[in-house]
Amino acid sequence: MSVNNSEALEDCVDEPGERSERLVASIEQELSALFRRSRSASLRLARRVHPEMDAAGYALISQIGLGTGAGVRASDVAQVLGLDKSTVSRGITQLENLGLIERIGDPDDGRARLLRLTTVGAERYDAMRAQRQTEFRAILATWSPTDLSDLGRLLARLNADLG
Repeated sequence: MSVNNSEALEDCVDEPGERSERLVASIEQELSALFRRSRSASLRLARRVHPEMDAAGYALISQIGLGTGAGVRASDVAQVLGLDKSTVSRGITQLENLGLIERIGDPDDGRARLLRLTTVGAERYDAMRAQRQTEFRAILATWSPTDLSDLGRLLARLNADLG
């Protein structure tokens, strides 16, 4: 949280309704800043995996990378990301053309295809993810365990409420 908004959250001493409005406005402003940074970071992370991959490709490869080695269905990726199938299909084609993912037969349904990372895709994705985790650890190194726990709990609550 920025210093100004942090102070705004702590220094709200006016009427309860007005204080609540200020708090919500301050949170909205901080979330907007976080979302802007997140979009920029997604593009940087995508480029770490492959110089021609875009931010949308990063979201796709992240979901595919989180799946089991057996693969994931494109429809499941679309559902988790809240995207339509045609958008996901175009992104999958791009990742496939970059050699980062492959389509394989679904052992449970001979008609269906699953997506999984190629060896190169897995290596690049894992390297990017390890670097990202190192960066997060460095950023959060000075936070107390209580603050980290609170952040995780509150983010999970916010994500559940947004979903």
